[in-house]
Formats: sequence, structure tokens, C-alpha cells
Amino acid sequence: MIGLSLAVAGGAAGLASSYGLWLALAGALLAIAWLILSNLETAGRPIAMSAAPTITAEREEAIHRMLLDASPTPLLLVDGTVVRALNRAARRLFATDDRVLPAPTTLLDHDATHLRHAGRSWRADRVDVGARVVIALIDVEGEERTAEARASAEMIQVLGHEMLNGLVPIVSLAECGLAAAEAKDGDPELLAEILTTLARRAEGLQRFTEAYRSLARLPPPMKQPVDMGALIADLERLFAVRWPEAVLTVAIPRGLTGMIDRDQLNQAIWALLQNAVEAAGAAALVDLSVMRQEGALSIDITDNGPGVPPEQASVIFRPFATTKASGTGIGLSLARQIAQAHGGTLNLLALTPATFRLRLPDGSPHASGQRLQSC
Repeated sequence: MIGLSLAVAGGAAGLASSYGLWLALAGALLAIAWLILSNLETAGRPIAMSAAPTITAEREEAIHRMLLDASPTPLLLVDGTVVRALNRAARRLFATDDRVLPAPTTLLDHDATHLRHAGRSWRADRVDVGARVVIALIDVEGEERTAEARASAEMIQVLGHEMLNGLVPIVSLAECGLAAAEAKDGDPELLAEILTTLARRAEGLQRFTEAYRSLARLPPPMKQPVDMGALIADLERLFAVRWPEAVLTVAIPRGLTGMIDRDQLNQAIWALLQNAVEAAGAAALVDLSVMRQEGALSIDITDNGPGVPPEQASVIFRPFATTKASGTGIGLSLARQIAQAHGGTLNLLALTPATFRLRLPDGSPHASGQRLQSC
């Protein structure tokens, strides 16, 4: 049984390493370490009826020990106040052949989740093995670099796809227009129709390119004290003009302020409002609430549309991802980028009704738990 478990964990570790899934790799390595240590503990106990370990089982264990030692993830064993390196990566990181001296206090603290060592940040994933603890150190900076590389590759792929989709019909229309212009007995209205369609296509591609540029060139936020009531009032007026058939209900405490970039936050909230109306239709009912919670501005936007399909929940914030025929897929991505630039977050709280929460650390000295009052 332990041989099969080790084989499964080893296979999972190999796949995770191949695809750069560092969290899955850490879990698989922790499982291997736990199985090996548990087997060593049980091996020393007297057993009434037990066959001698087979050569195959010993070979499997030796193979997985080699896999553990070859792993790029540092693994440590904490036994009381003693910390030992379990594999080559850990020995290299702490410059030791066995014990880590002095033992970092962070490793001895069972509740600690992060470690700063050798000029790098590490996340400490722990698994209990009896009275001992196995720790896998995950390079946080390496994870971030991998995520950034994947995001960049995905953005380039999507950008190329969208640009190609926009250029192909433009080229085709241009060729048709040229043929219509050269035709001596052709329909005189055909050329005008072709050129009109060509201009519309080019305009759409231009809008897409401008949207991409606004996403890629977002400047750092210039934070200043902002009257949130005034900001929301401006958005209410714009909303009424832009969507006269829709209804926007606002709730916000009086005198609420925040240290934010007004222009960027205005853009982020407007993107969320536009997303809500596009999802619910021209006669949408949209709720916008603003409050201060635990030293942060919390902005919730809910619409009465059909909600977000579960299969779309994980991709709606990706650049250029959209389910709308006329959408650019920029709004939600840009809003999240603005939130992150402020040190905040933008998340989908509920699928139905679709509810988004924009949360920003406001840095305001007025931290109160005022309840919402309808405007």
C-alpha cells in the first residue's frame, strides 16, 4: 500500500514539476515525505505477523527518496527545536549537511506561514507527521514570476487573436472595395456600402487598441483625500444620462472620505456600472453601496441580470475575456488593476445576483463603522 501511495505521489510531483504547478508540487513532496517518515516510524515497531520487506518495496522507497532529494523545493523536518534539511535544495539553501543552525524562529512557530531567508521570501507549507512537522518552502518570488510569465503569454496570445480577427475582414473588405472601384458596370452603391462597413470595422479595431493601451499604461495612483459622496453623485448623474431607462440605487454614509486617486476610482466604478447594465439590459436595476469596513473602503455593485455562469467565474477578470457581443473584455480587468494599484482587491462575491466588491485601503483617519443611509 505504501509503495502504491509513494508511486502516486511521485507521479503527481513529476507532473506538477513539468507544468510549473508549485503548490501542487509542494503538496506532493510533503505527501512523499510524510509517507517515508511514517513508514520509518512503523518499521521500528514490533509486528506480530509481518513478512520481511520485499526488494521491490525497498527499491520504490529508494526511488522516491531520490525524487525527494532531487526536488527543487526545500524540505525541512522540525522535531521540537531541531530543524533538519531533508533534501538537497534545503541543504543548499541553509548551507548545511543535516541540522539547520541556528534554527530560524519562524520555522519553530507552527502558526508562521512565511519566512525571509537568503534575501528571498518563502512560504512555509506544513504537514504534521506525528510529533514532528515537515515544511516545504515555496519561493514566493518564483511563483510571482511564473504567474507574470503566464499572464503575459496569455495576453499576447489573446491580443494576437483579437488583432487578427479584426484585420482579416478589413483586408477582405479593402479587396472587395478595390474590385468594386475597378468594375466599369458595377453597382455604384456597392462601393459606398463596402467603405462604410470597412470604416466601421476599422473603428472597432481602433477602440480595441485604445482599450488595450489604457490597460497596459495605467499610471500609479495619485492618492488624495476624496469626498466619496461627491464622487458617487457625479457617477449618478452620468449614469442617468447614459442609461435613462436603467435605475441606480445608491447607499453611502454622509461625510465618507478616502485617500484614493479620484480619476482612477471613478473609472473603475464606471466600468463596474457599465458591466452591470450590459449584463441586465437597458432597463437594469443596479445597487451601489459604499461603506468603510475595518479601515478600508468597500464598494459593492449588484445588478438584476441573469448572473455570472459558474464556468465564467474564473475568467471574467482576464484581459479581453467577454461574453458580450460588443464587449472589449477590458472593463473588469481594468477595474481590478486599479484596485490592485491602490493596494486593494476586486472580487466577485456572488454569481446570482452578480455582486462585485471593490475594496480599497483608504488610509483615512476617520475610521468609523457608520451604517449605510439611502441617498
